[in-house]
Amino acid sequence: MRRGMSELFDLNGAVALVTGGGSGLGREFCRALAEFGADVVCVDLYRDRAEETCMMIKELGHKTMALQGDVSDYPQVRAVFQQTEEAFGRLDILVNNAGIINRRCHIHEMDVQDWLKVIDVNLHGTFYCMKEALRLMLPRGKGSIVNIASITGQCGTDPEVALMAPYSTSKAGTIGLTRQAAAEYGVHGIRVNAIAPGWYLGTRLGTDAGVTRTKEQMDSFRAILSSRAPLKRTGEPEELKGLLVYLASDASSFVTGQVIASDGGWTCV
Repeated sequence: MRRGMSELFDLNGAVALVTGGGSGLGREFCRALAEFGADVVCVDLYRDRAEETCMMIKELGHKTMALQGDVSDYPQVRAVFQQTEEAFGRLDILVNNAGIINRRCHIHEMDVQDWLKVIDVNLHGTFYCMKEALRLMLPRGKGSIVNIASITGQCGTDPEVALMAPYSTSKAGTIGLTRQAAAEYGVHGIRVNAIAPGWYLGTRLGTDAGVTRTKEQMDSFRAILSSRAPLKRTGEPEELKGLLVYLASDASSFVTGQVIASDGGWTCV
């Protein structure tokens, strides 16, 4: 029986878990999933941020739960998924969004601990969450995992724009993990895809890692980014919502192992 377009995007009855859901892109992802009917587990390093997001979800009339957790710590990740299973009995959608960025630094000058911290959160954290999500999805024979990668994981970045070797490496690893998981778990009805955002400003990605800029520095940075993108601007967090819902829902039922850039055309020039 053919389904209407609205039914393809319908997430009613689904349970989604979003890491880093307490602010920025993560909060937009939580809101988007709830707007299309999903119950949402919001996981964040900071409980108060997760609870703020959950209040928004409750206003939309859906079940939600705020959990504090550090995705770079596997025992904490395991506990988060156990609590999700106990509360909801299932998991249909995982959005691996939690991430940090490194301070601007050339590779030969980089502190090894700074390198390890970014890899631990962005790559190891993604693996830990996928491992636990797959455990819950396998018995049901269905699920959608959406990993948030980056265009910096697909190509090098001009030093004038950014010096982010650990971040770029973590996102390139995320892309590889996405494709391998898609190859392994498609037979089980589980789809794994990645979104590769371009330059989306106004999130906590940098500030939580100690990266701060003055207003003048930010204006200059935005001007550089805008000048190099065909659309001549940076992205707004809400502009990723449609792509996320597409990948999370049955609208993309034959899509897996893909990395979709949302970058204002940055990677086409």
